[in-house]
Amino acid sequence: MQRELQQIIPGQATSDGAGVRIKRTLGQTPHGRFDPFLMLDEFNSENADDYIAGFPSHPHRGFETVTYMLEGHMLHEDHMGNRGDLRSGDVQWMTAGRGIIHSEMPQQEEGAMRGFQLWINLPAAEKMKPASYRDIPSASIPVITLANGARAKVIAGSLVTAEQTVTGPIDGLSTEPVYRDWHLPANTAQQQRVPQGHHAFIYVYQGNITIGEKNKPLAAGNAGLLYDGDTVQVTSGDSEARFLLIAGKPIREPIAQYGPFVMNTSDEIEQAIRDYRDGVLAS
Repeated sequence: MQRELQQIIPGQATSDGAGVRIKRTLGQTPHGRFDPFLMLDEFNSENADDYIAGFPSHPHRGFETVTYMLEGHMLHEDHMGNRGDLRSGDVQWMTAGRGIIHSEMPQQEEGAMRGFQLWINLPAAEKMKPASYRDIPSASIPVITLANGARAKVIAGSLVTAEQTVTGPIDGLSTEPVYRDWHLPANTAQQQRVPQGHHAFIYVYQGNITIGEKNKPLAAGNAGLLYDGDTVQVTSGDSEARFLLIAGKPIREPIAQYGPFVMNTSDEIEQAIRDYRDGVLAS
């Protein structure tokens, strides 16, 4: 069953951290989530003033963050003693669980800083599990090139083609995430499998595409939520298109969120605030 375009969420310019300029699609409002996905931000600037202040020390509880760098150099440090350099092509997968306090700071004073941060919810049974952190260097992320020139970087989940199955370094999580970075040559159609029942969306960050048999357009800087199905066809326009295809198994639980805390009830949010105030959030 072919997936079609259900809804477009236009990117909205805003800032986060200590003033980093970003473009946010998912997560602009509580109604802008797409279970299990809470938020997607793109940061993209060659002006250091847009990113140099970075993301100083701050807490998280109850979900996962995925940072994918296209260009630039960021440094992650957290209360567990982890220290990770995130460079072009690398991925950082962090599970906040019961609590983590970390910072993400630019390690450059000029040049391009470009990438994405995705927030993925955790089910209630996992929200208070121990925090964990994983650096995934670009060299360990498989890239597949197809006969039509299409290329996909497989960060999470598996990509099945007629010739092979490629599995990314992130696999086996309860939300069964799929995270692929696709590059399509101009005027190229590519059909790919997506697990039926997963919520899936596409974020275009270069060029323009059309989606499905109805050829509905999606331009750069916008997220397109997809209807259910087991395949999706994407066709590029007159120039190369680059986009993220992201999917995950919906959790279908209530969400209570206060900034960097994402729980199931307001009482749990109040407890997270107290724990952070009392210095025991990440203990």
